[in-house]
Amino acid sequence: MGSVERGHGENRAEQVEAAERETAKQRILEQAEAERIPAEETTRALPDRRWRGER
Repeated sequence: MGSVERGHGENRAEQVEAAERETAKQRILEQAEAERIPAEETTRALPDRRWRGER
């Protein structure tokens, strides 16, 4: 009977770990979304004065 109980305990531990991974994944995705820069802002052309010869 000990091995059966241990098997359930391991299964429970795996379920807890999976739930923790999912929670961490969601937290990371939410943080990334909050820090995301819209593509419109990153593709805007800005003058690069280094190549103009202005000093």
